[in-house]
Amino acid sequence: MSEEKRALTAEDFTRLEVYSDPRFTPGGEAYTYISTAINDKNEYESHLFHQKVSESKSSQWTFGNVKNSSPRFSPDGKKVVFQSNRSSIPQLWMLNTNGGEAKQLTFFKNGAVSPVWSKDGNYIIFHASLNQDDNIENQKELSKEERQKEKKDKENEPLVVNRLKYKSDAKGFHDHKRSQLILLDVENENFTQLTSADADHSFQDISPDGNLILFSANLNEDADYELISDLFTMDLKTKKINKLTCSDGAYHHAGFSPSGKKIACFGHGFTHKGATLNELYIFDIKTGERSTISEQWDMQLGDLMIGDTRLGESENGPVWSEDEDSLFFLATDHGATGLYQVSLNSELKVLYKDDNHVFGFSYDAGTNSFILGISTPTNPCNFYQLKQDDKLIRLTNANADFLEEVHLSEPETLTFTAKDGWEIQGWLLRPYDFEEDKKYPFVLEIHGGPHAMYGQTFFHELQLLAAKGYVVLYTNPRGSHGYGQEFVDACRTDYGGGDYTDLMSAIDYTLENYSFIDETRLGVTGGSYGGFMTNWIVSHTNRFKAAVTQRSISNWISFYGVSDIGFFFTEWEHGLNLLDDPAKLWEFSPLKYAENVETPLLILHGELDFRCPIEQGEQLFITLKHLRKDVEFVRFPGANHELSRSGKPEMRIERLNHICRWFDEYL
Repeated sequence: MSEEKRALTAEDFTRLEVYSDPRFTPGGEAYTYISTAINDKNEYESHLFHQKVSESKSSQWTFGNVKNSSPRFSPDGKKVVFQSNRSSIPQLWMLNTNGGEAKQLTFFKNGAVSPVWSKDGNYIIFHASLNQDDNIENQKELSKEERQKEKKDKENEPLVVNRLKYKSDAKGFHDHKRSQLILLDVENENFTQLTSADADHSFQDISPDGNLILFSANLNEDADYELISDLFTMDLKTKKINKLTCSDGAYHHAGFSPSGKKIACFGHGFTHKGATLNELYIFDIKTGERSTISEQWDMQLGDLMIGDTRLGESENGPVWSEDEDSLFFLATDHGATGLYQVSLNSELKVLYKDDNHVFGFSYDAGTNSFILGISTPTNPCNFYQLKQDDKLIRLTNANADFLEEVHLSEPETLTFTAKDGWEIQGWLLRPYDFEEDKKYPFVLEIHGGPHAMYGQTFFHELQLLAAKGYVVLYTNPRGSHGYGQEFVDACRTDYGGGDYTDLMSAIDYTLENYSFIDETRLGVTGGSYGGFMTNWIVSHTNRFKAAVTQRSISNWISFYGVSDIGFFFTEWEHGLNLLDDPAKLWEFSPLKYAENVETPLLILHGELDFRCPIEQGEQLFITLKHLRKDVEFVRFPGANHELSRSGKPEMRIERLNHICRWFDEYL
């Protein structure tokens, strides 16, 4: 049969509006959000929108080929502060809500980000990147020409490295600047530097009475060797700092209760290294006592859903109810994320959970209602109001024209049994213009992490492969979040073991239960950990006729020293560091088994990937090519580990086209 709607294309993600960061305005009558899109210059731009909950249309408040984000209303609702790169680097700007042009508030040389108002509206606290000897009183924003000259000068200087954490995939090579907390007196327009330690500080909240700020940092001498993140309070009058935690874990998304007597936060003590589930903690400000609300739960707090179009931040930590009797938060469970409520005696209630992805929320105590950001496999995003009576009211109609025009495949949820009896969840997409009596080629997609989750959210790459005529299977093998602590921990020290057999069991189950799949035309692809697993699969079985490995790991011995996380991730995931037992790390390395590879393999890698550096792809390519295997290597200039999600649009399109080309050629 013929579809009324057309098939999805690689370029179609450039037509999408992606919503994020819903925020009720004071009084709860309206809310703001950020919409990110790709403009006619093929660049990302983000704008602030405002909408009354009683109306169906929103108003755009910012314009131009710029990125605006983090809008925060003053307590009286008359002003909104936000960050914008309209002056070439992110700075803070202010809008009057009754109209007028935005006013630039900061002119810091390295920018200013993440503004938050004090509860009385007199101050704004934000982050600024500073050197130890910088004076905030004489900050001057560089012109475009001055910035280009500074960049060129740096390119001609050697990089002196004396720290273990000297680079990251997000920032590239680090300098000596640190993220410090700055207070802006709004009326007098002067600045006060609140923190100055040689550490990155992350603002969390300000107390209702305005006397204390809450921030996280690692202020220990051995911070360069640790992944600890402690919580601290600072008295704004005396600048006295009080440490709330004991350097026993990582604490984040912290906030004061409405009375200021308690603090709630997420965190964990690395009991299962990087696979540890978050806990929900409550701190008593007066006594310093800490209690754990989530001890009896076995689910991941927060949003761990993986997608490739979620541009913009929406993640929420625990949010207090007005009466301080309960907290609201998102959690990740069985391929979906939902909104939950918990009382202080640990009574858990699901406020909203369906077969979809709640990517953000905002709570208004006055109306006791929520704004939910929701994505589904066939709808990238929309906002809804959730009222007291559990009634869900859609507020936006994002991407309506696109959705009317383009066919998207509705996933079928399946559950199969692994070799050791564990239940594994997955989803199957039928191809465009599907006919039951035809045979179709098949692609297995493997997510990265490995401690993340596929699920009920919009995923352009998966839909594209279905549009190109492939049956697409994506699963959550052991190691994935959403199925409890034992499950997410189960792949550690066993890469290529149970996780591999889970995926093979998924293939066996699918072929047995879906007669329209051509078992002679199977493909496999994945990125990061999914790239490692793709490499492992093609070096341990020849059942696949084509494979695409993306930003992958091929050699754990070299990964230890070249990745921005290798020095701790290797021990986290394999239970040992390089010098503990290099021979054992070699056993886990797909490169060791390169002679076994018979599957045509396409290797995709970003030149500036510091998470899984490009030498991982190079080693695999040279080895396979030297062995005269069928292999091709595509290197993406200027791209880091996030190429598939937030890379340059033209590079993202090229990547997708290469994936489709390879599968079309061999399947």
